[in-house]
Amino acid sequence: MKIRLGLRCVLSAASGIVLFAGTGVAQDKSDDVAGQYIVELNGDAVPEAVATHHGVTPDFVYHASVKGFAGAIPPGQLNQLAKDPRVRSIVPNRVMKAFGKPGSDSAPIAPQVVPAGVQHIGAAPGNVAFKGTGVGVAVIDTGLDFNHLDLQPLGTASFSAFGTSAQDDNGHGTHVGGIVAARDNTRDVVGVAPGATLYAVKVLNKSGSGSDAAVIAGLDWVAQHAGSVSPAIKVATMSLGRQGTLGDNPALRSAIQNVVGLGITVVVAAGNDPTLEVTSEVPATYPEVMAIASTAALGGTSQRSSVGPIAADTASYFTTDGAFSDTTLMGVTVSAPGEDAENISKSGLIQSVGILSTKLGGGTTRMSGTSMATPHVTGVVALMWEQALAKGIALSPEDVRGRIMATATGQGNVPLASPSVSYTPDHDLEGIVSAPGALAP
Repeated sequence: MKIRLGLRCVLSAASGIVLFAGTGVAQDKSDDVAGQYIVELNGDAVPEAVATHHGVTPDFVYHASVKGFAGAIPPGQLNQLAKDPRVRSIVPNRVMKAFGKPGSDSAPIAPQVVPAGVQHIGAAPGNVAFKGTGVGVAVIDTGLDFNHLDLQPLGTASFSAFGTSAQDDNGHGTHVGGIVAARDNTRDVVGVAPGATLYAVKVLNKSGSGSDAAVIAGLDWVAQHAGSVSPAIKVATMSLGRQGTLGDNPALRSAIQNVVGLGITVVVAAGNDPTLEVTSEVPATYPEVMAIASTAALGGTSQRSSVGPIAADTASYFTTDGAFSDTTLMGVTVSAPGEDAENISKSGLIQSVGILSTKLGGGTTRMSGTSMATPHVTGVVALMWEQALAKGIALSPEDVRGRIMATATGQGNVPLASPSVSYTPDHDLEGIVSAPGALAP
């Protein structure tokens, strides 16, 4: 993963169209899934009944996190739906993508390696008293590799928006899952919370792409099953997103609000566009979630005389950021390692050395991105929950956010600004997540 110093990449933000009942139909084609819509209903409406009444055969029906359905809806039926008093909102279905970039692969490792990110946040085995044991983590992603020996055992329950199997066919979800909870054994790597139980919630396909509708379906499954699976799901990790705005999909935000309302902490990637702030990324813009930006875990090297080495805790050149507001709860909650290091070549290219984690098909691989920063924080939340359960108490998502923000390492000093002009600093130095700090009495 490389970028030349001094280059800037500009992507246009998607503008959202929300269709409320009775307002007629407007359309915006920016990143829409052609002809597909998400219909959110009022609380007393029955999704199947509304869909049948309007001759719609949904791809997804939602009951637990939100009332509604999604699928292909022809223009005539769309206009009639918009006039139905049972309909709260209609929005285009939009494309969601994983926020990770692949790096180099390696064979299975023995003995076990403690990745730089796990070490840097203070979560290496023996450094903290908890492992996340007895805590369920929903990995809302491309699925998990059910055959990877360093992830066994996985939670027996799972969900897929693409057929019956939540088996990973991309690799992104498996890498994310390994950062959270690769087992503390004799092989490959160890995660932040190696005792946690991972549940595969597959909402992205083999190319790492999905949609708002699929993500809502995954959230709906989490809301329905979080309390019935064993161990119960206490945290969900979402290393995915798209450009957008706070109000461009009321159904998606409602789904997240309702999952959070169940006491589940939702941790999401801030995004991989340094020209944007979190307020332009969905779901990172939602105040109900914890949005995580990326930093380098280690210092890098420089072969260019005019630029010194990039230090540890420097903001990744690719990361989206955004100052946190105490009043709106919008912005980056905390930063975490999304790469091992950044090296500068003689020609001025910044090369990212990715985080080492589990690979689809076995062994390990490196990936970089806010996708990799996010599960570091997710793992810390799992550690916090094991500690809380041992004390016989519960943690609200705001308890979790407050503790993680208050105990971050280097507040006021890091992240350091990236030397790449693609990165626009927000000057809000929120610090790096700390496992020992989050677990301190």
